[in-house]
Amino acid sequence: MTYPPPRHVGDGEESTATYRPADHPPELVYPTGGTAHYLATGASTNGQFGLYRWEMGPRPSGPEPHFHRSISESFYILAGTVRIYDGRRWIDTVPGDFVHVPEGGIHAFRNESGEPASMLLHFAPGAPREGYFEGLLDLAGRSEEERTEFFLRHDTFWV
Repeated sequence: MTYPPPRHVGDGEESTATYRPADHPPELVYPTGGTAHYLATGASTNGQFGLYRWEMGPRPSGPEPHFHRSISESFYILAGTVRIYDGRRWIDTVPGDFVHVPEGGIHAFRNESGEPASMLLHFAPGAPREGYFEGLLDLAGRSEEERTEFFLRHDTFWV
């Protein structure tokens, strides 16, 4: 493994860092009480990665087992207990635990603890996951055909 080719060839004089304070309001609030914070989108990282803070309320929530063909997904637990399916078994993860799922890896996550939980979700490369997160709010009244098209468009394959 080597470093990729340079993407910046200047002398490093650019001031292009971004800052997001901890108290910034979430971009999305779900009916379950969960929220999504867009820390770094694929658009803001030039497609390199996406990073989101996912906060789950005490009600059970989370996707069933699935995989992605074009993106890897990683989970870093910040608070509470999150059950993560690693393709073989469900693991009760706690703050400080990390799970990485490469492209094609079957995975799922759920908060079944009865308490709030939060984690960082990292996608690489930086796919436009915001459209997926936002579209989940609108799926309830959709036909099976529309739901299938939505998931395929967002590289989500259920098992």
